[in-house]
Amino acid sequence: MNVKATLMTGAAALIALPAFADMVVFDYAGFEDPAFHSQYVEKHGSSPDFAFFGDEEEAFQKLSSGFKADVTHICAGSVTKFVESGIVEPWDTSRIPEWVNLSTDLTGRAVSDTDDVFFLPIDYGSTAIAYNMDEVPAEDVASLDVFLNPKYQGRMTLPDNVDDAYALAYLATGVTDWSTATTEQFEAASDWLRQAHGNLRTYWTDPAELAQLLASGEVLLSWAWNETLPAMAEEGFPIGFQREAAEGSSLWLCGYVNMVDAEGEEDLAYDFVNAMLDPSATVPLLDAGYGQSNQAAMEGQGEEALIASGLGTIDAPVLAQLPMPSDLREMQNQTFERIKAGF
Repeated sequence: MNVKATLMTGAAALIALPAFADMVVFDYAGFEDPAFHSQYVEKHGSSPDFAFFGDEEEAFQKLSSGFKADVTHICAGSVTKFVESGIVEPWDTSRIPEWVNLSTDLTGRAVSDTDDVFFLPIDYGSTAIAYNMDEVPAEDVASLDVFLNPKYQGRMTLPDNVDDAYALAYLATGVTDWSTATTEQFEAASDWLRQAHGNLRTYWTDPAELAQLLASGEVLLSWAWNETLPAMAEEGFPIGFQREAAEGSSLWLCGYVNMVDAEGEEDLAYDFVNAMLDPSATVPLLDAGYGQSNQAAMEGQGEEALIASGLGTIDAPVLAQLPMPSDLREMQNQTFERIKAGF
């Protein structure tokens, strides 16, 4: 199950929590797969305890209300909020052997006024135009403005996810770094989304729904995560994945934060994240549709494998969905809900 798909499933509720031992990982359902942290299992004989949430706002409210976890899996857009709340503490990168091998594109953005590392990137993926190659000519997806093309009115869909939607809108309006977006750039992106809204069939909530929409012919193109490419190609669908539109594509990023006043053993928390970053986790993560932030291990898979997963090298702008100012994210949340409601 995809981490972002689970993030967007609002109906998912907190599980009934048992009395935990050792350490607790607060996570998206599906990330408890032992293959993702096999080195931890090898060292300790079993996986850590997991608790699950439906979305990051739910996780934040639960943690702020006193729920105890050792590490929590969030995406980069939420990092600033977690840091400013005081519920997380920095990682000691000297205890993370693979830190030197992580992609500097994923680790180099500050989320505080200090040199402390609050966010440990683990998994990432690309978001671009997925389309039916039998019905949509390549020249039509050469620009992100295809989502404004009346030719495809009622045959397009966007993710029901504020970060992905605004990544698209910022790119379409010429912004490749949302952390420095001005009020004028935010308004331009919002206006672009309002125009695109009028052309949409629906907003998709998980990759399975998107695959069904494409396979049935109900929609012909979508802003989609990279896992759509190998999944639909395996089914024999004529899927195209345009990451090199003139305006570019985006890259989403998730990882772990270290919780303050955790009740578990700190050594276990480091053992867990180190297992997630270990080269032994690279192929299981990639098979599940995720890139791993361990650049050295990813490069070892070869460019052909990365291209097949929609993660290969491209020659086009990339908007990295890294931490942004909390006030900007709140404006985006509120405005996106209004846009979906037709305002």
